[in-house]
Parts: sequence; C-alpha cells; structure tokens
Amino acid sequence: MRLTNVAHLRLPFGRLMGYDVRVSEPGRRLPVSFDQRRHVQAGERPGSWMAISFRLGAPVSRDALSDAWLAVIARHGTLRSVFVPGQDDAEPHLHDVDVLPGEWTEHRIAPGQAVNDALRQQLDRSCTPFSAPSHRLCVLETATGPTVVIAADHSHVDMWSMLVIVRDLLAALGGTIDEVAAVPAFADHSAALRERPAAPDEVHRRWREILEGSGGTMPRFPLPLGEPVAHLERVEVRDVLDVDDSAAFSAQAASDGVSTLTLAVSAMTAVTGELAGTSLRAVFPVHSRYESTWHDSVGWFITNSVLESADPDPAACAAAVKEAVRLGSWPLEEILRPWGGMPEAPGMLAISWLDLRRLPVRVDAAGLEAQYIGASIRTDGVMLWFILDEQGLHLRCRYPDTSEARMHVGAWLDLLVERVRAIAVSSAGGRLRVGDGHYRVQRASRADVPAVVALLADDELGSTREGADSTRYEAAFDVVARDGAQYLAVVRDDADHVVGTMQLTIIPGLVRGGTTRLQIEGLRVAASHRSGGLGAAMLAWAHEHGRARGASLAQVTTDEARERAREFYERLGYETSHVGLKRAL
Repeated sequence: MRLTNVAHLRLPFGRLMGYDVRVSEPGRRLPVSFDQRRHVQAGERPGSWMAISFRLGAPVSRDALSDAWLAVIARHGTLRSVFVPGQDDAEPHLHDVDVLPGEWTEHRIAPGQAVNDALRQQLDRSCTPFSAPSHRLCVLETATGPTVVIAADHSHVDMWSMLVIVRDLLAALGGTIDEVAAVPAFADHSAALRERPAAPDEVHRRWREILEGSGGTMPRFPLPLGEPVAHLERVEVRDVLDVDDSAAFSAQAASDGVSTLTLAVSAMTAVTGELAGTSLRAVFPVHSRYESTWHDSVGWFITNSVLESADPDPAACAAAVKEAVRLGSWPLEEILRPWGGMPEAPGMLAISWLDLRRLPVRVDAAGLEAQYIGASIRTDGVMLWFILDEQGLHLRCRYPDTSEARMHVGAWLDLLVERVRAIAVSSAGGRLRVGDGHYRVQRASRADVPAVVALLADDELGSTREGADSTRYEAAFDVVARDGAQYLAVVRDDADHVVGTMQLTIIPGLVRGGTTRLQIEGLRVAASHRSGGLGAAMLAWAHEHGRARGASLAQVTTDEARERAREFYERLGYETSHVGLKRAL
C-alpha cells in the first residue's frame, strides 16, 4: 500500500463531495486513554488527522455510499464519540453521540487549485480533535467511478483502523455488513487498560535510564535539525525494496533467527552509530490490541514505547525490540508521572513499523489503489514510518524543512536505504549450497542476456531453436523485466560465472478455486555443473519464491523429447497430469 502525504497524494480530477452527517448532543461520558488525552489537549489545529483513499472500479451512487458509511458508523462505537473541552478542569471529555443521516455537499475546486489542496482544506476543517464528528467521508466523482477518501482525527483511529473501515465500507456496499455484529469500541479498551496491573520496578528503571540517556526527554534524532522550533515539513516517500528484494530481506532475517523489523533496526543502529557515533534511541509506537477481541475495532490502539539499540548484531537488536515491546505494554500514565507526562522536546525521533501481510484485516490494496495519507503540518522532529506489504518495503519520513535537517536526515536515510538494500542483495535467501559448491540466485540483468541465451542453446533441442539475432533477445528481456509477475533468474558460482537460469512466472487466476500458480520454464544448468544437485536446489528455491508470492501450485512444461528432464521433475514430486498443446501464431 502506498504511504504518502496529502501534498504528494495522487488523485483524479472530479467533483469533490463530502457527506455531512448530523450529530446529537453529547451523551454518556466515556473513558479517555492517556494518548488520546495528550493528543486532544494540544487543542484544535489543522493536520491532526490521518486518512486513506481508494478507488472503486465502477460508478456507485451517493445514496449507496452514504448508506454504507452510516452502516460502518453504526458498527463502530468509536465513530459515534466526540471530544468536548472540560468544564471543571483542563482535561477534555469524551462522550457518545447519535449519528444521523445527513446530506452531501459539493466543495468546489477553484481555478488553478490542486485537488489535493481542496481536499486538505476540507479535512483540516472537519477532522480536528473537537469536531463533532471528527471524521469525514469524501468522494471524488469521475466518469470511471469514485475515488473515496475517509479521514478522521488521530484521537479516534490508527492505521489498522483505517483498513477495518475500508473493509467494512466495502462489505456494506456489497450488502454483507448487516450480517456482522457490532464490535467493541475503543472506550471499552481504555477502561480495560485501567484495570491492568501496575508496571514492575524494572520497567520503571529502564524507562528512566533511556530517558536520562536522551537528556531527560523522549529520544531525539542524534544529528542537528536546525533551530528547535516548528518548521514547515519536508516529507520523503521512498520505495526501499521491491517484492523480490523484500523476500530476500525477510529470508536473511529468518536465517539470522530474527524478524524483518529486527533486521531493519539492525540497519538503523549501524547507520546511527556510523553517522552520529551513538546508540539508536527512538520513540517506538506499539499497538495495544493485546487480544483478538480488538482486531475488528476502530480506535487509537497505539501507545508509545522507547527503543534503545547500541549493537547492530541481529541478536542484540532482537533483544532491544523485545524490550521496547515490553516497555510499551504497561499503562504509560503511571510510568511517566515523574516527568509530568510524556517529556516531549524538539527533535524527537519516532519510528513506526507496520507489516500489512501479518494483520488479520486485509483489503485488496493494489486493486483498490489504496493510499495511506498523512496530513501536512509544521514539525520540529523526525517521524519515520515503514510499511511492509505484498509489493515490498516502503517508508515515509517527515522532518523539519531546514538546511541542517535536509543534510543530516537525508544522509541518514540515504545510508539506511543503501544498507537495507545491501542486506537484500547479499541475503541468505539467494544462496544455494550444493555439496561443496556455493551459488547465488539473482534476478538477471540486461548484461546477463548472452549468458542466458547460451544456456538455453546448450542442448540438443535448444541448439536448433535458439541463436536468433541478439536484439530480439534483448527486446524480449526488456518486456520480461517490466513485468512484475516475471522473475528471470540467473545462478552464479563462486567465480561469478552464470551457470544456471530459469524463468519464474506468478499466474493468478480463478481456476482451482482461485489458485495462484507458479510457472517454471527454461530451467537450464551449465554442462560443467550438471548431475550434482544444482537443478534440484534451483527448483527448491523456485518453490519458495512462489510460496512467498501466494502460489500454492507449481507447474513446469518440458518437451516430450526431453525424457531425462521429465524423469528429473517426476523425482521431485511433479506428476504428468495434463497434456500441453502448442500451435504457431
């Protein structure tokens, strides 16, 4: 899923419509979480919201959209709650409300005005801490179907919640949401947190040590950012790893016995030590959906922890991440009482990680062209978000737009991306050990085309089929390289010679109950490396490649004349169950 900012958001041009529901007077008072209170006490301000956009592939009437949106609100009590300023004290109060049908309003886009700016103005106005309600449904109407934007003040939602909302809105449009019971509201979670036991002394001690190591405040970025006041923001969005390199990165993490998050922390620890000569210390948001009870709920199920990592060794980083999760698993209000609440200071560094592949809530982000949207704000700190999904690893970084921050944060990000990519390239996921030999599987480059063609031609059938003009192979390679479903692999030996190749294709489809298949073609091994197990190792690697991309069935094709090839595949579990037919076009 694309992780972006409202200033960078890709939106079609169309009529910008917003649905204005009606809200009753505040009713029953609800419990407020520590993080909600801290957020809302900062007062009314633009840019306190988060949003998600997605495209519907066919026209949908406004009535259908508004009915579906009301069904979502009816399911989630969190969307039927509002904050009001406290009367007798400085603390805001949270109350439940009734949300009633409203009406659509068109927000005209002025001549020369970007669609993004028109949308931002509406969300800055309607999605603030004390708005009633503080969420909004907007739609850009185009001839090919609507692009929907749902936004809410951060006090009521987190990224996980936005997926829940999209999933439920789509279910409501499909007429199935009525079959699902209402889910617990976040206020119930806040009440449950109050009943959790107090943090042990050891947790208090570690919080104190980390905060004191950061100068008595929450951790800060270790390099200069300029004058310590709020500046206009600079937002960078980077695609760090594609799906193949992401799989390789995950494979290296597995080889090291750690998580992908831990391996990313290892890279950040190394970069921080190299550039700043200090440990990595960061605010580390962790989710508080401790039980499955809350998996389908909407709310701000995020609390802050602190991460301290001094040693880039993956095992040490795993211990640091485990400690950070533990430090964030206790009520913060009691822990931070000695500092009068969260001791914020200019320059804070926060690192957020979300692996969408592991969430129990899923939507077709690619098909919906879904985008997580951050608001535009002024900032004095550095906030880094990582998103890991089926399309790879992405990051978004927000920092003060000063010359010092551009230089130091930019250099830190550049080295971090370089380090993460280097881990993927050298990953254990691409290594093959066959007997005493060591090999590496890599995506073929254009420079590898002659070696691949030579392998294809090096047998009795290939010698008569291959050998066309090199420009035809290069043109074919360009087509393959542009297709994300294709992986043209080369296998290199210790001397960096290409000694094997195969083309892997991921084929989604409706047959066999929607089974995704892995097609394996053109598997060749150099004559000097045959009969030693390299072909079997390549095939095993191909199977893992397919599984990582959702394939549950592998299929190969080979010429009827290749008896040894058929015997090879059959020894490895393949069955001759189909007849393949070909004809010239």
